[in-house]
Amino acid sequence: MAVVRRTIHRPASEVFGALVDPYTYPHWLIGCREIRSVDDGWPAVGRAFHHRVGLIGPLAVADSAESLAVEPGRRLSMEVRFRPAGRGRVTFTVSTETASDHPTALIEVDEVPIGLLAHLRPLLDLLIAHRNRGSMTNLAEYLEHGESRDAAVG
Repeated sequence: MAVVRRTIHRPASEVFGALVDPYTYPHWLIGCREIRSVDDGWPAVGRAFHHRVGLIGPLAVADSAESLAVEPGRRLSMEVRFRPAGRGRVTFTVSTETASDHPTALIEVDEVPIGLLAHLRPLLDLLIAHRNRGSMTNLAEYLEHGESRDAAVG
């Protein structure tokens, strides 16, 4: 299972705010190059944002992420597309950590391949978890220090 958890030393509301603001994604999400557009009403269910993704060199493809469920301040679930190969479902869950004197959030990312790639899940889980650990490190640095560790990669 490709579940990644990360503590971020920012208020949970700020962490969730970054998740529902697609324009932050190129700063922290590995592979996201740019946001092309955002549907009116995002992140309402059925609305999407449209982006360019690429992991290697200058090659990038146009793709989208559609909201499947949103619980304001707590959970965002999306269907993400990574053409030409497939689709995935990613759910971000944010909660407040109480073991700290400073505002601290716990973010959990659960991402699974769906559609044609679902049968490759055992192999893909390792790759997805590795990518998401890097993305969560980038998100923490983006929110805590105003920059991503690996902005050139995204």
